[in-house]
Amino acid sequence: MTIPGAATLAGTDRYRKRFADRIHRDHYRQSQGLWMSSIGIGTYLGDYDAATDAQYCQAISRAVQCGCNVIDSAINYRLQRSERAVGAALQDLAAKGFQRDEIIVATKGGFIPYDSAPPADVRRYFDETFFQTGIASAADIVSNSHCMTPAYLLNQLDCSLKNLSLECLDIYYVHNPETQLGKISREEFNSRLLKAFEAMEQAVSAGKIRMYGTATWNGYRNDPQAKDYLSLAEVIGLATKAGGTDHHFKVIQVPFNLGMNEALSLSNQIVESKSLTILEAAQAFDITVMCSASILQGQLAANLPSMIGAALSGLETDSQRSIQFVRSTPGVTTALVGMKQLKHVEENLRTARVAPAPWEQYSKLFESSAS
Repeated sequence: MTIPGAATLAGTDRYRKRFADRIHRDHYRQSQGLWMSSIGIGTYLGDYDAATDAQYCQAISRAVQCGCNVIDSAINYRLQRSERAVGAALQDLAAKGFQRDEIIVATKGGFIPYDSAPPADVRRYFDETFFQTGIASAADIVSNSHCMTPAYLLNQLDCSLKNLSLECLDIYYVHNPETQLGKISREEFNSRLLKAFEAMEQAVSAGKIRMYGTATWNGYRNDPQAKDYLSLAEVIGLATKAGGTDHHFKVIQVPFNLGMNEALSLSNQIVESKSLTILEAAQAFDITVMCSASILQGQLAANLPSMIGAALSGLETDSQRSIQFVRSTPGVTTALVGMKQLKHVEENLRTARVAPAPWEQYSKLFESSAS
């Protein structure tokens, strides 16, 4: 059954009030007309099998019941199975009394997805799925893995909506567009990204998405001289060409954690002749920032230096401290954490019971590293 509607201000406000007696009020941040939880659940890793599907379904449902109303996926994650697990969880949550307008669902399109399992013949799969159907041509695909033509993205959006059993997505990202810069010129890239944004504006008008953005890995955290660097000002300029000053490019996703802190430390963005970090640039443009890899795929869940525990006090585990670092960073709306085990959901969402670290506490991390 397709679930109608989308997240709303009233719905997300109702959601946060469900947890007024057990979640710290600053766990929720108002952005783009929605109340978003400072911790979101990601669905990237895991085997492509029924057991992992069930794990994710249970974990997502439990996360929403613990105060997390931001769910992040992508059509290529676990060969479309992660999106389908999100869809199953949303059905379960509806049966438990949670409404569609309370939950923010994001997914991504750009990478070529397989369907449930790797095909026996990859070339035949590409030919039958994309080329013969006219969804994409071989010339549209970069590095045998990435495509962002309008026809392709709109097809993938429809596939994602079907996987998720949703009428409308709250956030849709063009997934790692900088992947293409390894193979095409900057001029051609800008032309392709403009056309992708025009397609996204069409999707907004059609009621299929509420807003869109770019989910990146290297683009926004690289040196400006890097081939795959992205300037947020230039990207916003393309969105303005696509949708006018009322465009719907409203959110970016960047990796950020204790081990990858460029979003906070590297002033690689130029906005009105000023050198800013990507977090500062996003604030200047009123762009919401979602941070991926908050615990670096589990690598920051244990054995952190003792000074981090001292600076980020009031928490029980290194996983919680890593999440606290991200959610406490000025300019960050949501720290995304991949979780498929219930015990990790319970552990990580206990972080939402405490306030984000104030600057006096947070800044001790940098005093310690400088000494």
